[in-house]
Amino acid sequence: MEKFSSIYERACERHGGAKAVAGLMPKARSARALATTNNNRWLSEMTHCIFQAGFVWRVVDRKWDDFEDVFFGFPPEKILMLSPDQIDRFAQNPRIIRNRQKVLSIQANAQYIVDIQQEHGSFGKFVSRWPEDDLIGLFQHMKKHGSRLGGMSGQRVLRNMGKDTFVVTGDVVRCLRRANIDINENPTSQREMRLIQGAFNDWHLESSVSYAAMSRICALSVDSPGQ
Repeated sequence: MEKFSSIYERACERHGGAKAVAGLMPKARSARALATTNNNRWLSEMTHCIFQAGFVWRVVDRKWDDFEDVFFGFPPEKILMLSPDQIDRFAQNPRIIRNRQKVLSIQANAQYIVDIQQEHGSFGKFVSRWPEDDLIGLFQHMKKHGSRLGGMSGQRVLRNMGKDTFVVTGDVVRCLRRANIDINENPTSQREMRLIQGAFNDWHLESSVSYAAMSRICALSVDSPGQ
């Protein structure tokens, strides 16, 4: 397996040196900051990423203030009180993107968050305590117990909320394959995810770089399609 130091050097060569690469790093939040993040912000970000999936992101972003207004700021307990008729009316509201299946996921994820809160105190505490050397276990938990949180959606929720996590983008996959990690171009199996986690764990031991930063450096180390 390629050393992370070589990947980092390649990223620096491609993007103007160490200082320029440092300016492109994602910001991971402390465990304490994650733990104190309100549940409504987690439900908001879950919904944001779900609606962005397979859609034009800027359209979702332009409508996001309306989403926040229509769904009362996304308090899970209040969302759970909505009747099926109210959910159907929300799904037809022209202020948001009218995708009924994705709207239904909001209530399902509100239940997911409330269930986690009952066991762990809050969704933020649950995420903050999950070890970075088993991020794929957290991805799988969100996919299994949440709604439409598999694949990139769950990973992006965690990254956007500040969890120190890698994200398996196409560029990251290209970097991993170049490093001789035995995964295909669209890794989805648990075997492949274990190999990806193992590679990042080894690189973290080598470099002490955060998982989020390693992921971004991997992406910066390769040519994206069309470049």
